[in-house]
Amino acid sequence: MIFFHGGWGKVSAAGSTQYCIDKWKPKALINIGTCGGFKGDIGRYDIVLVDRTAIYDIKEAMGNSEQAIADYSTAIDLSWLSGSLPTAVRKTLLVSADRDIVPSEIRELREKYHAVAADWETGAIAYTCARNRQRVLILRGVSDLVAPDTGGEAYGNLKAFEEGTKVVMMKLINQLPRWLERCP
Repeated sequence: MIFFHGGWGKVSAAGSTQYCIDKWKPKALINIGTCGGFKGDIGRYDIVLVDRTAIYDIKEAMGNSEQAIADYSTAIDLSWLSGSLPTAVRKTLLVSADRDIVPSEIRELREKYHAVAADWETGAIAYTCARNRQRVLILRGVSDLVAPDTGGEAYGNLKAFEEGTKVVMMKLINQLPRWLERCP
């Protein structure tokens, strides 16, 4: 097993994912990290098992944004995992954008995608893996919550994000051996 830190944002996520696939040709790529949750839909420190992604911040001025978003949306095949899920997770879609969650957009993200959380990287990782026919397992923990009316608890409060990240990453690292047992 190789731990690799790829940075933040879609560009770093896609580039580092492709690098890992090309250099090590893994049987499975496992991505762990944080996401922001929609307050009232998911709890702080809950773990998300991503089975679909949508990159929702594509703004097409010459054509149809919906078509572009659909082209970059990815269904993740998890059928290769053996046995039952080893830890409590919420299997769901995760939306990605190169920005933090905009509180006024939460209602639309809920309605349009049935999303409960968002991050910066997962859409690019899933897309890159799909194009390479690479098995991927993406687990994200909710480090902080964002509400449409009150905003994000970590917005303007980096310490809250850092503390949430520490809790989430320790939880994910401690659970990782159980997930590895499910990988071929």
